[in-house]
Order: sequence, then C-alpha cells, then structure tokens
Amino acid sequence: MPKIADIEGTPNKNALKFILKEPLTWGIARSYDNAEAAQDDPLASALFDIDHVTNVFYIDHWITVTQDGEANWQDLAREIADPIRAAPAATAQSAETVAAADTILANLSPEDQVRLEKINIMLDEEVRPYLQHDGGDLHILGLEGNILRIHYQGACGTCPSSISGTLRGIENMLKTIEPDIQVVAI
Repeated sequence: MPKIADIEGTPNKNALKFILKEPLTWGIARSYDNAEAAQDDPLASALFDIDHVTNVFYIDHWITVTQDGEANWQDLAREIADPIRAAPAATAQSAETVAAADTILANLSPEDQVRLEKINIMLDEEVRPYLQHDGGDLHILGLEGNILRIHYQGACGTCPSSISGTLRGIENMLKTIEPDIQVVAI
C-alpha cells in the first residue's frame, strides 16, 4: 500500500502529480482517458469513480490525476488519496510485463532497432525527464519508415502545449539524428 510522499502541481492546471514512497509498477506506464478504458485496472477504476476525474496516468513512484476543471483541488486531492493509499505496490508480475514488452522490439528490422535505440536514448536524456517532472510521459507506439508515433501520458495527454510546441520541439530535436523524421502524437 503506497504512501504519498508529496503532491505537486503540473503545468496543466487540471492535473496533480502524487509522488509515492513505494512504486505502483516497475517501469510499466498505465494511462487511461476514461473509466471504460480503465475497467480492468482496480486503482484507475477507483479513481474514475470519483467525480470530476478525467484522466489517470501512473508509473513507478508517481501518479498523475487530471480533472475536468470543475472541482476544488484541495477537496479532490483528499478523495483521490484514499484509492492511491489502498492500491497494491509493484510486484514481480510488473517486472515480467516489462520483459515481455521488450520482446516486441525484436519484430523490427535490425536497422529500425538501431534507429529506435538512438531515438530512445535522446528521448530518455532530453525529453522524458522534463515530461515526468511535470506529471506526464510519452510512449513510443511505433516507427514506420520516417514516421514516429508517440502517445502522451498523464498531464501531458491533456495539456494543449504537448500537441503544439512540445511536439514540434521533440521533432526538431530528433531531426538532429533523423533528418526526415516526422513525429505524430496519437
């Protein structure tokens, strides 16, 4: 049962980031845009049962919850804290899921694997730390030719700047290693 170490605001005024003393997962990102998508996730389902919650994203030691803008954060944060505290901490099963996800990359051609590795290194060093600090992240969905498909998670998934300025910044940064790349947010 994770304990909340801190609560931080994010650049998205409708999202709060809860920092935990114990991890919820080991490297597995969970992102849900609605209650229906979260129906198989007990923590996310419990959070969507709270009025005004519109998005849930969590990974490792933190969880970002986004609201519709109609609730007072002080009151809503108290309600949100209960399901977070009741959630189970990460298990060995999470580690197995990470290992299984890594095998998906084996389906890429050797050339695309090298390209994706370079892209991920740049994202890990230059982009993800900032997104994670602000309560979000991005997940690579695919690399097909010169098209890199990404999905924003957490606070970034509902932040207007992630679809415009941040996306252009990521694409321009990646163009230094892949001049013809186009980054598409889904």
